[in-house]
Amino acid sequence: MAVCQHLQDDLRCGQHLIPAPSAFHVPLKTNAPRPKRKKNPYFPFSSWDEWELGKFLYCNLTQGQINDFLKLQWITSMNLRPSFRTTEQLLSWLDVIPKGPTWRCMQICTEGYTTKEPIYLYWRDALEVMWDIFGNPFFSEHMMYNPYYIYECTEHEYGEWMSGDEAHRIQNELPDGATIVPIILASDKAPVTRMSGDHEMHPLFLMIVNINSEVHMKAKAHAWACVVYTPIPEFLTHPDFHSILEALCANLKVASHRGVFMADPHNNARYCFTPLAAYTADLPEQLMIACITNQFGDAFQHTPHDGQLTLKILHDICSAAGENIDPWKIHEFQAAAKKHHLSGVQLPFWRDWCFSNPAVFLIGEILHSCHKWFFDHILKWCKWVLGEDELDAHYHFQHKYVGTRHFTGVSRMKQMTGHEHCDIQCTIVAAIAGGADADFVCAVRAIVDFIYRAQAPTFTTSSIQEMEACLAEFHQYKGRTRDIPHFQIPKLELFQSFGRTIRRVGSLIQYTADMSERLLITHAKNPFLCTNRKAGFTEQITRYLNREESIHRFDLYTLLCTDGTLFRSMLTSEDGAIPLPHSVVPEEDYSFTGSATFRNHFLQGFVSDDATTAFHVTRKPDFADNRLLRGWSKFRIQMHSWLRPLTILPSQQVQALPSSKEYPYGKCDTVLAHVTSPSGAPTTLVVQVRAVFALSMRGNALPPDLSYPLLYMQCFAFIATLAEQPEIGMYTVRHIFVENIDGGRYRAGAIIPILDIMHAVELILKYGVVASRDATSETSLEMYDEFYLNCFSSKEFYYTIHNAL
Repeated sequence: MAVCQHLQDDLRCGQHLIPAPSAFHVPLKTNAPRPKRKKNPYFPFSSWDEWELGKFLYCNLTQGQINDFLKLQWITSMNLRPSFRTTEQLLSWLDVIPKGPTWRCMQICTEGYTTKEPIYLYWRDALEVMWDIFGNPFFSEHMMYNPYYIYECTEHEYGEWMSGDEAHRIQNELPDGATIVPIILASDKAPVTRMSGDHEMHPLFLMIVNINSEVHMKAKAHAWACVVYTPIPEFLTHPDFHSILEALCANLKVASHRGVFMADPHNNARYCFTPLAAYTADLPEQLMIACITNQFGDAFQHTPHDGQLTLKILHDICSAAGENIDPWKIHEFQAAAKKHHLSGVQLPFWRDWCFSNPAVFLIGEILHSCHKWFFDHILKWCKWVLGEDELDAHYHFQHKYVGTRHFTGVSRMKQMTGHEHCDIQCTIVAAIAGGADADFVCAVRAIVDFIYRAQAPTFTTSSIQEMEACLAEFHQYKGRTRDIPHFQIPKLELFQSFGRTIRRVGSLIQYTADMSERLLITHAKNPFLCTNRKAGFTEQITRYLNREESIHRFDLYTLLCTDGTLFRSMLTSEDGAIPLPHSVVPEEDYSFTGSATFRNHFLQGFVSDDATTAFHVTRKPDFADNRLLRGWSKFRIQMHSWLRPLTILPSQQVQALPSSKEYPYGKCDTVLAHVTSPSGAPTTLVVQVRAVFALSMRGNALPPDLSYPLLYMQCFAFIATLAEQPEIGMYTVRHIFVENIDGGRYRAGAIIPILDIMHAVELILKYGVVASRDATSETSLEMYDEFYLNCFSSKEFYYTIHNAL
């Protein structure tokens, strides 16, 4: 059976007759191992045990160490010696097990230019890589094939790419029954040497949007694949980059026009089209891809620089009817292009990629556009306004919560990770409140609001408008501070496009460069350490990655061959992600080795009445009275995600340490709790946990209210709401004091069941103009009376407090 002859000319043809291909094929170098593999699926290894040993040796030891291990007398004398006798034999066996798309090498010639060393391009055909990912049975329960609409009340909800307007527009232009397989590319350049050397690598990664974002955003799910290591010679323009992607994605571009038949993970044949949905990169690389130059904007949203407009300008520059400039006359062509704000690239790689427009697929991703921009500009402005010493003091005096990064100072930090950028964002608004004028605080709070809202996994029309309102508020107040010289910041222009981008391609968080940064480690930096670190190391890296992919593939293949596996969705969170296809679980007991998952306290802990919160104390108490009480110095609280209700978050520790030399007032954290007021009315208060205890279970059964652990806590009163101080966007609380008969003044306290706790919260001191230097991080909650309830302590709490309170 074959495809009808006129299919290439008529894309609307519905006579698609082809045999269903295998969704998981096992390519081999020769046909010789096939009969042996039918009898022994672990061939060339003799058994599963020998395969597991070989895999362990390769992944954990050097080649010399493997040889030394195989020569141990304990191995040879106890008849434990495996079939492979040397490292070379083990590596040769790894080279014949099932493989994925083939790596290719091509020398790049630069006519008229002499290079110090030959330039080699190591690449894989992007269509083959996409085909391999699309048919991977690991993703069978996490794939989407058709655009869809979700409505929250009457509002359109945007989340995955398939829910965006662009997906529906493309689907409407395709033949009936066609399937969109949108491509995401991601690239970044990074040094791979440490302390010495100047080696850099510029890999390009590929992923398909059909895979659910909760899965493909986990690095160890292996949803991404490296397709090329781009050489890094320097030219006046970047024709090398565009010409490389032109060759690399040629088959993908053909498929975007004519379609291609592929098998999905369920072995169903689908007629697929491959538009470029997104390209994740930092701003300089995005400008290089779009072939335009920096353009400083203002607070108003302008028409996007459309790809067709760029191509029209390039045509006018080169055509006889236009400026008639030969593009090979580099300097003349560049001068003419820059008059139109173009970079000077004549043939962009995306020019003939169907349904692909740089104004759509180039997305303002979160890591560089928001978090890095915050560190480069907002934090710098805060140093200018408050002074470096005062800002450092504000951070140094903050109470230390478990799981929260505590900074002794931020003014002298020159380089941080993206995680540290986020940690500073969590506390910057409260840290500058009181020490800076209200307009500046309002501008900083508005932009932090914008950054938090931009990271939501789903949006509605109203939530997009709220996000855009935060940006408009920032622009309204930013110019009222004289300490900031200008706001001509390229990334600030990108923020104007966030709302439009979300409507087109879904939430921005699924395109964050966190993934490409992680992939740089796993596909460049770590493999580089396994090479000789000399010229030609890229070839060694591709061989290393080839074997690593083969190991993952062979694990899945042997399971499918030996156990007739049924698929079951068992994907865990990033903390518990297992670096193998762990959704494939055979009927008999079998497990993959991986990092431990976080504990689910909803299974064995104390669960709240509404089943949204779980609590855990250790089985062995920290102190006990054998007859009456048991006590603990800490407990754990675990919740469901507000943003993704089916996801259980890692537990958070709440401390209640007694006083000591190190902690004169103890070290006691704060939580949000349901409390009954003296009038009998239920209310919500911030409380500080001073002790955790439970009554002894010996003797008669306790009443239900006393069978759970109890907390002795001291209360805070709300003295200002969000509406009363909009420039800060946080609640303000104060210690509650009571007077005894003797006239003494004491903090008000009460005892409540642990189930009344709603959420762990963070309080930040209300410093005023100048922070008191008498306080420390261990005593600040006792020495100050007024505090801000930090709404920005986490994205989860931010959305909880803005939607539930």
